[in-house]
Amino acid sequence: MSTATIKVPFGQKVAFGVGMFANQMFPAILGIFMVSLVQSFGFSGWMWSLVYFFPRVFDAITDPIMGFISDNTKSKWGRRKPYVLIGAVLMGVAFTVMWQLYSDNSLQYNFWYFFLWSVIFYLGLTFFSVPYVAMGYEMSNDFHERTNIMAVAQWIGQWAWVIAPWFWVIMDDPDLFTSQEVAIRDLAVWVAVPCAIAAMVPAIFIKSKSTLEENYEPLNTSNIGGSLVKILKSFKEAFKIPQFRQICGATFLIFNAFNTVAALTYFVIVYKLFNGDAAATGIWVALFGCVGALGTTFIVIPAVAWMSKKMGKIKTFMLAQGISLIGYLMMYFLFVPGKPWLYLIALPFFSFGIGSLFTIMMSMTADVIDIDELNSGKRREGIFGAIYWWMVKVGFAIAGGLSGVIIGLVGFNPELAATDQPGAIDGLHAFFCFFPAAGTIVAMLVMRRYDITETRANEIRAELDKRKA
Repeated sequence: MSTATIKVPFGQKVAFGVGMFANQMFPAILGIFMVSLVQSFGFSGWMWSLVYFFPRVFDAITDPIMGFISDNTKSKWGRRKPYVLIGAVLMGVAFTVMWQLYSDNSLQYNFWYFFLWSVIFYLGLTFFSVPYVAMGYEMSNDFHERTNIMAVAQWIGQWAWVIAPWFWVIMDDPDLFTSQEVAIRDLAVWVAVPCAIAAMVPAIFIKSKSTLEENYEPLNTSNIGGSLVKILKSFKEAFKIPQFRQICGATFLIFNAFNTVAALTYFVIVYKLFNGDAAATGIWVALFGCVGALGTTFIVIPAVAWMSKKMGKIKTFMLAQGISLIGYLMMYFLFVPGKPWLYLIALPFFSFGIGSLFTIMMSMTADVIDIDELNSGKRREGIFGAIYWWMVKVGFAIAGGLSGVIIGLVGFNPELAATDQPGAIDGLHAFFCFFPAAGTIVAMLVMRRYDITETRANEIRAELDKRKA
Protein backbone atom coordinates (compact mmCIF):
# COMPACT_ATOMS: atom_id res chain seq x y z
CA MET A 1 0.00 0.00 0.00
CA SER A 2 1.42 3.34 -1.05
CA THR A 3 -0.13 6.67 -1.96
CA ALA A 4 1.26 10.04 -2.97
CA THR A 5 0.15 12.56 -0.36
CA ILE A 6 -0.31 16.29 -0.81
CA LYS A 7 1.37 18.52 1.76
CA VAL A 8 -0.01 22.05 1.78
CA PRO A 9 2.31 25.06 2.33
CA PHE A 10 1.52 26.97 5.52
CA GLY A 11 0.73 30.13 3.52
CA GLN A 12 -2.02 28.27 1.65
CA LYS A 13 -3.49 27.07 4.96
CA VAL A 14 -3.51 30.65 6.25
CA ALA A 15 -5.18 31.87 3.04
CA PHE A 16 -7.93 29.30 3.54
CA GLY A 17 -8.17 30.24 7.23
CA VAL A 18 -8.65 33.95 6.50
CA GLY A 19 -11.77 32.99 4.58
CA MET A 20 -12.99 31.11 7.66
CA PHE A 21 -12.79 34.35 9.65
CA ALA A 22 -15.33 35.92 7.28
CA ASN A 23 -17.41 32.73 7.26
CA GLN A 24 -17.77 32.94 11.04
CA MET A 25 -17.72 36.71 11.63
CA PHE A 26 -20.80 37.48 9.54
CA PRO A 27 -23.07 35.01 11.43
CA ALA A 28 -21.55 36.01 14.80
CA ILE A 29 -22.30 39.70 14.29
CA LEU A 30 -25.66 38.99 12.69
CA GLY A 31 -26.82 37.27 15.88
CA ILE A 32 -25.94 40.37 17.90
CA PHE A 33 -27.35 42.93 15.49
CA MET A 34 -30.66 41.03 15.21
CA VAL A 35 -31.57 42.16 18.74
CA SER A 36 -31.83 45.75 17.47
CA LEU A 37 -34.68 44.77 15.14
CA VAL A 38 -36.89 44.40 18.21
CA GLN A 39 -35.29 46.93 20.54
CA SER A 40 -34.74 49.82 18.11
CA PHE A 41 -37.10 49.24 15.19
CA GLY A 42 -40.09 47.60 16.87
CA PHE A 43 -40.24 44.34 14.91
CA SER A 44 -43.00 42.08 16.21
CA GLY A 45 -42.43 38.47 17.19
CA TRP A 46 -43.68 37.07 13.86
CA MET A 47 -41.52 39.54 11.93
CA TRP A 48 -38.44 38.55 13.91
CA SER A 49 -39.24 34.85 13.45
CA LEU A 50 -39.69 35.26 9.69
CA VAL A 51 -36.35 37.04 9.13
CA TYR A 52 -34.71 34.44 11.41
CA PHE A 53 -36.16 31.24 9.95
CA PHE A 54 -36.79 32.03 6.26
CA PRO A 55 -33.05 32.22 5.40
CA ARG A 56 -32.63 28.67 6.71
CA VAL A 57 -35.42 27.46 4.43
CA PHE A 58 -33.81 29.41 1.59
CA ASP A 59 -30.45 27.77 2.38
CA ALA A 60 -32.05 24.33 2.30
CA ILE A 61 -32.83 24.93 -1.38
CA THR A 62 -29.84 26.97 -2.56
CA ASP A 63 -26.97 25.18 -0.76
CA PRO A 64 -27.34 21.80 -2.54
CA ILE A 65 -27.83 23.53 -5.90
CA MET A 66 -24.70 25.60 -5.31
CA GLY A 67 -22.82 22.44 -4.31
CA PHE A 68 -23.81 20.72 -7.56
CA ILE A 69 -22.93 23.79 -9.66
CA SER A 70 -19.58 24.17 -7.91
CA ASP A 71 -18.70 20.48 -8.38
CA ASN A 72 -19.39 20.67 -12.12
CA THR A 73 -18.01 24.08 -13.10
CA LYS A 74 -15.54 24.22 -15.97
CA SER A 75 -13.24 27.22 -15.57
CA LYS A 76 -9.60 28.09 -16.10
CA TRP A 77 -9.62 29.30 -12.46
CA GLY A 78 -10.94 25.96 -11.15
CA ARG A 79 -14.32 24.90 -9.80
CA ARG A 80 -14.51 27.08 -6.68
CA LYS A 81 -12.68 30.39 -6.97
CA PRO A 82 -15.11 32.36 -9.20
CA TYR A 83 -18.02 31.69 -6.84
CA VAL A 84 -16.02 32.48 -3.70
CA LEU A 85 -15.08 35.86 -5.16
CA ILE A 86 -18.64 36.69 -6.30
CA GLY A 87 -20.04 35.61 -2.93
CA ALA A 88 -17.54 37.75 -1.01
CA VAL A 89 -18.55 40.91 -2.88
CA LEU A 90 -22.27 40.14 -2.65
CA MET A 91 -22.07 39.48 1.11
CA GLY A 92 -20.18 42.69 1.81
CA VAL A 93 -22.56 44.91 -0.18
CA ALA A 94 -25.77 43.27 1.07
CA PHE A 95 -24.70 43.22 4.75
CA THR A 96 -23.90 46.94 4.64
CA VAL A 97 -27.11 47.94 2.87
CA MET A 98 -29.53 45.75 4.84
CA TRP A 99 -28.61 47.43 8.14
CA GLN A 100 -29.18 50.98 6.87
CA LEU A 101 -32.48 51.09 8.75
CA TYR A 102 -34.14 54.25 10.12
CA SER A 103 -36.82 54.30 12.81
CA ASP A 104 -38.41 57.29 11.02
CA ASN A 105 -39.55 54.89 8.30
CA SER A 106 -42.70 52.84 8.78
CA LEU A 107 -42.45 49.43 10.44
CA GLN A 108 -43.72 47.71 7.29
CA TYR A 109 -41.13 49.47 5.14
CA ASN A 110 -38.26 48.53 7.48
CA PHE A 111 -39.45 44.93 7.66
CA TRP A 112 -39.65 44.39 3.90
CA TYR A 113 -36.46 46.37 3.28
CA PHE A 114 -34.52 44.22 5.75
CA PHE A 115 -36.19 40.98 4.66
CA LEU A 116 -35.39 41.42 0.95
CA TRP A 117 -31.81 42.55 1.50
CA SER A 118 -31.25 39.68 3.96
CA VAL A 119 -32.30 37.23 1.22
CA ILE A 120 -29.62 38.78 -1.03
CA PHE A 121 -27.09 38.53 1.79
CA TYR A 122 -27.82 34.84 2.37
CA LEU A 123 -27.62 34.20 -1.36
CA GLY A 124 -24.14 35.74 -1.26
CA LEU A 125 -23.30 33.58 1.76
CA THR A 126 -24.32 30.48 -0.20
CA PHE A 127 -22.24 31.58 -3.22
CA PHE A 128 -19.26 31.98 -0.89
CA SER A 129 -19.53 29.32 1.79
CA VAL A 130 -20.45 26.17 -0.18
CA PRO A 131 -17.54 26.33 -2.69
CA TYR A 132 -15.26 27.75 0.01
CA VAL A 133 -15.76 24.75 2.30
CA ALA A 134 -15.36 22.39 -0.67
CA MET A 135 -12.08 24.16 -1.49
CA GLY A 136 -10.78 23.15 1.93
CA TYR A 137 -11.82 19.52 1.49
CA GLU A 138 -9.85 19.17 -1.75
CA MET A 139 -6.64 20.93 -0.65
CA SER A 140 -4.99 17.67 0.46
CA ASN A 141 -5.51 13.91 0.34
CA ASP A 142 -3.35 13.27 3.43
CA PHE A 143 -5.14 11.95 6.54
CA HIS A 144 -3.35 14.22 9.03
CA GLU A 145 -2.78 17.15 6.69
CA ARG A 146 -6.54 17.52 6.38
CA THR A 147 -6.78 17.97 10.14
CA ASN A 148 -3.93 20.51 10.06
CA ILE A 149 -5.72 22.53 7.35
CA MET A 150 -8.95 22.61 9.34
CA ALA A 151 -7.09 23.37 12.58
CA VAL A 152 -5.41 26.44 11.06
CA ALA A 153 -8.72 27.57 9.54
CA GLN A 154 -10.65 27.12 12.78
CA TRP A 155 -7.88 28.87 14.75
CA ILE A 156 -8.21 31.95 12.56
CA GLY A 157 -12.00 31.69 12.41
CA GLN A 158 -12.28 31.58 16.21
CA TRP A 159 -11.08 35.17 16.41
CA ALA A 160 -14.51 36.16 15.11
CA TRP A 161 -16.01 34.79 18.33
CA VAL A 162 -13.37 36.56 20.41
CA ILE A 163 -14.21 39.90 18.81
CA ALA A 164 -17.98 39.60 18.33
CA PRO A 165 -19.10 39.63 22.01
CA TRP A 166 -17.58 43.08 22.48
CA PHE A 167 -20.10 44.50 20.03
CA TRP A 168 -22.65 44.16 22.86
CA VAL A 169 -20.59 46.73 24.76
CA ILE A 170 -19.63 48.94 21.80
CA MET A 171 -23.06 49.44 20.25
CA ASP A 172 -24.67 50.54 23.53
CA ASP A 173 -21.85 52.90 24.56
CA PRO A 174 -23.29 56.47 24.61
CA ASP A 175 -19.78 57.92 24.27
CA LEU A 176 -19.42 56.21 20.89
CA PHE A 177 -22.94 56.35 19.42
CA THR A 178 -26.00 58.45 20.13
CA SER A 179 -28.26 55.41 19.85
CA GLN A 180 -28.24 51.73 19.05
CA GLU A 181 -29.89 52.54 15.72
CA VAL A 182 -26.95 54.77 14.69
CA ALA A 183 -24.46 52.19 15.98
CA ILE A 184 -25.95 49.41 13.84
CA ARG A 185 -25.78 51.47 10.66
CA ASP A 186 -22.15 52.53 11.23
CA LEU A 187 -20.84 49.23 12.57
CA ALA A 188 -22.35 47.32 9.64
CA VAL A 189 -19.89 49.07 7.35
CA TRP A 190 -16.94 48.41 9.67
CA VAL A 191 -17.87 44.71 9.73
CA ALA A 192 -18.76 44.22 6.06
CA VAL A 193 -15.72 45.77 4.39
CA PRO A 194 -12.92 43.84 6.20
CA CYS A 195 -14.96 40.62 6.18
CA ALA A 196 -15.61 40.89 2.44
CA ILE A 197 -11.89 41.42 1.86
CA ALA A 198 -11.09 38.41 4.08
CA ALA A 199 -13.58 36.31 2.10
CA MET A 200 -11.79 37.21 -1.14
CA VAL A 201 -8.41 35.96 0.10
CA PRO A 202 -8.98 32.22 -0.66
CA ALA A 203 -10.18 33.08 -4.17
CA ILE A 204 -7.09 35.19 -4.83
CA PHE A 205 -4.30 33.24 -3.15
CA ILE A 206 -5.23 29.54 -3.04
CA LYS A 207 -3.84 27.67 -6.01
CA SER A 208 -6.20 25.76 -8.27
CA LYS A 209 -5.97 24.05 -11.63
CA SER A 210 -8.07 24.59 -14.73
CA THR A 211 -11.14 22.37 -15.07
CA LEU A 212 -11.89 23.28 -18.71
CA GLU A 213 -11.04 19.79 -19.93
CA GLU A 214 -12.79 17.86 -17.14
CA ASN A 215 -15.71 15.54 -17.90
CA TYR A 216 -18.31 17.16 -15.64
CA GLU A 217 -22.09 17.28 -15.78
CA PRO A 218 -23.25 19.99 -18.23
CA LEU A 219 -24.56 23.16 -16.56
CA ASN A 220 -27.20 24.71 -18.81
CA THR A 221 -30.89 25.62 -18.73
CA SER A 222 -31.92 22.66 -20.86
CA ASN A 223 -30.27 20.32 -18.36
CA ILE A 224 -31.72 21.94 -15.23
CA GLY A 225 -34.40 19.28 -14.72
CA GLY A 226 -31.85 16.51 -15.00
CA SER A 227 -29.52 18.43 -12.70
CA LEU A 228 -32.12 18.59 -9.93
CA VAL A 229 -32.64 14.85 -10.22
CA LYS A 230 -28.88 14.31 -10.01
CA ILE A 231 -28.69 16.57 -6.94
CA LEU A 232 -31.30 14.42 -5.18
CA LYS A 233 -29.46 11.30 -6.28
CA SER A 234 -26.20 12.73 -4.90
CA PHE A 235 -27.95 13.35 -1.56
CA LYS A 236 -29.14 9.76 -1.41
CA GLU A 237 -25.71 8.41 -2.32
CA ALA A 238 -24.04 10.61 0.31
CA PHE A 239 -26.36 9.41 3.08
CA LYS A 240 -25.83 5.79 2.06
CA ILE A 241 -22.32 6.13 3.49
CA PRO A 242 -22.76 5.21 7.19
CA GLN A 243 -19.72 7.22 8.32
CA PHE A 244 -21.19 10.38 6.77
CA ARG A 245 -24.51 9.78 8.53
CA GLN A 246 -22.59 9.48 11.80
CA ILE A 247 -20.68 12.73 11.20
CA CYS A 248 -23.83 14.67 10.30
CA GLY A 249 -25.84 13.21 13.18
CA ALA A 250 -23.18 13.88 15.81
CA THR A 251 -22.59 17.43 14.54
CA PHE A 252 -26.31 18.13 14.60
CA LEU A 253 -26.64 16.90 18.19
CA ILE A 254 -23.64 18.76 19.62
CA PHE A 255 -24.11 22.00 17.70
CA ASN A 256 -27.87 22.09 18.19
CA ALA A 257 -27.68 21.37 21.93
CA PHE A 258 -24.92 23.94 22.47
CA ASN A 259 -26.64 26.72 20.55
CA THR A 260 -29.98 26.07 22.22
CA VAL A 261 -28.50 27.11 25.56
CA ALA A 262 -26.07 29.68 24.14
CA ALA A 263 -29.11 31.94 23.62
CA LEU A 264 -29.74 31.68 27.39
CA THR A 265 -26.23 32.85 28.38
CA TYR A 266 -27.26 36.48 28.96
CA PHE A 267 -30.18 35.55 31.22
CA VAL A 268 -28.21 32.94 33.20
CA ILE A 269 -25.34 35.34 33.92
CA VAL A 270 -27.50 38.38 34.70
CA TYR A 271 -30.11 36.61 36.82
CA LYS A 272 -28.10 33.79 38.40
CA LEU A 273 -24.87 35.67 39.14
CA PHE A 274 -26.09 39.27 39.50
CA ASN A 275 -29.64 38.82 40.81
CA GLY A 276 -31.15 40.37 37.68
CA ASP A 277 -29.12 43.60 37.85
CA ALA A 278 -28.03 44.12 34.23
CA ALA A 279 -26.08 47.28 35.07
CA ALA A 280 -23.94 45.40 37.62
CA THR A 281 -23.17 42.70 35.06
CA GLY A 282 -20.65 44.95 33.30
CA ILE A 283 -18.51 43.00 30.84
CA TRP A 284 -19.14 39.52 32.27
CA VAL A 285 -21.56 38.51 29.48
CA ALA A 286 -19.03 39.60 26.83
CA LEU A 287 -16.22 37.87 28.75
CA PHE A 288 -18.04 34.54 28.68
CA GLY A 289 -18.00 34.40 24.89
CA CYS A 290 -14.63 36.09 24.51
CA VAL A 291 -12.70 33.95 27.04
CA GLY A 292 -14.38 30.79 25.73
CA ALA A 293 -13.27 31.62 22.19
CA LEU A 294 -9.74 32.42 23.40
CA GLY A 295 -9.65 29.05 25.15
CA THR A 296 -10.67 27.39 21.91
CA THR A 297 -8.05 29.36 19.97
CA PHE A 298 -5.04 28.78 22.21
CA ILE A 299 -5.89 25.51 24.00
CA VAL A 300 -8.55 23.43 22.25
CA ILE A 301 -7.57 23.65 18.57
CA PRO A 302 -3.79 23.13 19.08
CA ALA A 303 -4.51 20.26 21.50
CA VAL A 304 -6.96 18.61 19.10
CA ALA A 305 -4.54 18.87 16.15
CA TRP A 306 -1.78 17.29 18.28
CA MET A 307 -4.03 14.55 19.70
CA SER A 308 -5.39 13.67 16.26
CA LYS A 309 -1.89 12.99 14.97
CA LYS A 310 -1.04 10.86 18.02
CA MET A 311 -4.22 8.84 18.50
CA GLY A 312 -6.38 9.32 15.39
CA LYS A 313 -9.49 11.36 14.74
CA ILE A 314 -12.20 9.27 16.36
CA LYS A 315 -10.31 8.82 19.64
CA THR A 316 -9.58 12.55 19.66
CA PHE A 317 -13.26 13.30 19.11
CA MET A 318 -14.26 11.05 22.01
CA LEU A 319 -11.64 12.51 24.35
CA ALA A 320 -12.47 16.13 23.47
CA GLN A 321 -16.18 15.59 24.01
CA GLY A 322 -15.45 13.76 27.26
CA ILE A 323 -13.49 16.79 28.49
CA SER A 324 -16.44 19.02 27.56
CA LEU A 325 -18.73 16.92 29.78
CA ILE A 326 -16.44 17.75 32.71
CA GLY A 327 -16.76 21.43 31.76
CA TYR A 328 -20.59 21.31 31.69
CA LEU A 329 -20.61 19.71 35.15
CA MET A 330 -18.13 22.28 36.50
CA MET A 331 -20.25 25.10 35.08
CA TYR A 332 -23.18 23.90 37.18
CA PHE A 333 -21.22 24.19 40.43
CA LEU A 334 -19.13 27.27 39.55
CA PHE A 335 -22.02 29.61 38.77
CA VAL A 336 -21.96 31.19 42.23
CA PRO A 337 -23.92 34.43 42.80
CA GLY A 338 -21.58 37.36 43.39
CA LYS A 339 -18.51 35.40 42.24
CA PRO A 340 -18.64 35.50 38.43
CA TRP A 341 -14.89 34.91 38.09
CA LEU A 342 -15.38 31.28 39.17
CA TYR A 343 -16.98 30.30 35.85
CA LEU A 344 -13.72 31.24 34.10
CA ILE A 345 -12.17 28.10 35.63
CA ALA A 346 -14.66 25.89 33.78
CA LEU A 347 -14.47 27.62 30.40
CA PRO A 348 -11.39 25.80 28.99
CA PHE A 349 -13.08 22.43 29.69
CA PHE A 350 -16.48 23.73 28.54
CA SER A 351 -14.95 24.95 25.25
CA PHE A 352 -13.62 21.53 24.20
CA GLY A 353 -17.04 20.42 22.97
CA ILE A 354 -17.98 22.99 20.37
CA GLY A 355 -14.39 24.21 19.96
CA SER A 356 -13.07 20.88 18.67
CA LEU A 357 -16.15 19.93 16.67
CA PHE A 358 -15.51 21.45 13.24
CA THR A 359 -11.76 20.83 13.21
CA ILE A 360 -12.34 17.09 13.58
CA MET A 361 -15.61 16.74 11.67
CA MET A 362 -14.52 18.70 8.59
CA SER A 363 -11.36 16.60 8.43
CA MET A 364 -13.43 13.42 8.75
CA THR A 365 -15.76 14.63 5.98
CA ALA A 366 -12.78 14.95 3.62
CA ASP A 367 -11.98 11.27 4.35
CA VAL A 368 -15.59 10.28 3.63
CA ILE A 369 -15.44 12.08 0.27
CA ASP A 370 -12.69 9.62 -0.71
CA ILE A 371 -15.11 6.76 0.00
CA ASP A 372 -17.70 8.46 -2.21
CA GLU A 373 -15.12 8.72 -5.01
CA LEU A 374 -14.33 5.03 -4.58
CA ASN A 375 -18.06 4.24 -4.94
CA SER A 376 -19.07 6.74 -7.62
CA GLY A 377 -15.89 7.72 -9.44
CA LYS A 378 -16.71 11.41 -8.82
CA ARG A 379 -15.25 14.13 -6.58
CA ARG A 380 -18.27 15.85 -4.99
CA GLU A 381 -16.83 18.08 -2.28
CA GLY A 382 -19.46 20.72 -3.00
CA ILE A 383 -22.40 18.39 -2.44
CA PHE A 384 -20.92 16.91 0.76
CA GLY A 385 -20.05 20.36 2.08
CA ALA A 386 -23.56 21.61 1.29
CA ILE A 387 -25.19 18.67 3.08
CA TYR A 388 -22.94 18.93 6.12
CA TRP A 389 -23.42 22.68 6.58
CA TRP A 390 -27.13 22.36 5.85
CA MET A 391 -27.32 20.09 8.90
CA VAL A 392 -25.49 22.77 10.90
CA LYS A 393 -27.89 25.50 9.73
CA VAL A 394 -30.97 23.39 10.43
CA GLY A 395 -29.58 22.72 13.90
CA PHE A 396 -29.06 26.44 14.44
CA ALA A 397 -32.63 27.21 13.39
CA ILE A 398 -34.07 24.49 15.66
CA ALA A 399 -31.90 25.76 18.51
CA GLY A 400 -33.54 29.19 18.23
CA GLY A 401 -36.96 27.61 18.68
CA LEU A 402 -35.87 25.31 21.52
CA SER A 403 -34.47 28.27 23.47
CA GLY A 404 -37.97 29.73 23.63
CA VAL A 405 -39.41 26.36 24.62
CA ILE A 406 -36.97 26.08 27.54
CA ILE A 407 -37.81 29.60 28.74
CA GLY A 408 -41.49 28.64 28.67
CA LEU A 409 -40.93 25.30 30.40
CA VAL A 410 -39.12 26.81 33.38
CA GLY A 411 -41.51 29.78 33.55
CA PHE A 412 -38.82 32.44 33.27
CA ASN A 413 -39.98 36.06 32.79
CA PRO A 414 -37.24 38.67 32.17
CA GLU A 415 -39.61 41.42 33.37
CA LEU A 416 -39.81 39.91 36.87
CA ALA A 417 -37.19 40.38 39.57
CA ALA A 418 -34.81 37.49 40.25
CA THR A 419 -36.14 37.18 43.81
CA ASP A 420 -39.63 36.51 42.44
CA GLN A 421 -38.62 33.53 40.30
CA PRO A 422 -35.73 31.60 41.89
CA GLY A 423 -37.06 28.27 40.60
CA ALA A 424 -37.19 29.51 37.02
CA ILE A 425 -33.62 30.85 37.22
CA ASP A 426 -32.35 27.58 38.68
CA GLY A 427 -34.18 25.76 35.88
CA LEU A 428 -32.49 27.93 33.23
CA HIS A 429 -29.11 27.26 34.85
CA ALA A 430 -29.74 23.49 34.90
CA PHE A 431 -30.74 23.45 31.22
CA PHE A 432 -27.71 25.62 30.41
CA CYS A 433 -25.36 22.97 31.81
CA PHE A 434 -27.08 19.63 31.23
CA PHE A 435 -28.87 20.05 27.89
CA PRO A 436 -25.60 20.30 25.89
CA ALA A 437 -24.18 17.48 28.03
CA ALA A 438 -27.08 15.24 27.00
CA GLY A 439 -26.57 16.13 23.32
CA THR A 440 -22.86 15.36 23.64
CA ILE A 441 -23.46 11.94 25.23
CA VAL A 442 -25.88 10.92 22.46
CA ALA A 443 -23.41 12.17 19.81
CA MET A 444 -20.65 10.05 21.35
CA LEU A 445 -22.94 7.01 21.15
CA VAL A 446 -23.62 7.80 17.48
CA MET A 447 -19.88 7.97 16.74
CA ARG A 448 -18.79 4.93 18.76
CA ARG A 449 -18.60 2.67 15.66
CA TYR A 450 -16.98 5.19 13.30
CA ASP A 451 -14.29 3.13 11.59
CA ILE A 452 -12.24 5.32 9.19
CA THR A 453 -8.79 5.02 10.74
CA GLU A 454 -5.55 6.29 9.23
CA THR A 455 -4.84 2.79 7.86
CA ARG A 456 -8.26 2.55 6.23
CA ALA A 457 -7.98 6.07 4.78
CA ASN A 458 -4.59 5.26 3.25
CA GLU A 459 -5.94 2.04 1.75
CA ILE A 460 -8.73 4.04 0.08
CA ARG A 461 -6.28 6.62 -1.26
CA ALA A 462 -4.01 3.89 -2.60
CA GLU A 463 -6.93 2.31 -4.45
CA LEU A 464 -7.93 5.69 -5.91
CA ASP A 465 -4.35 6.38 -7.03
CA LYS A 466 -4.21 2.93 -8.60
CA ARG A 467 -7.36 3.66 -10.63
CA LYS A 468 -6.01 7.00 -11.85
CA ALA A 469 -2.71 5.42 -12.82
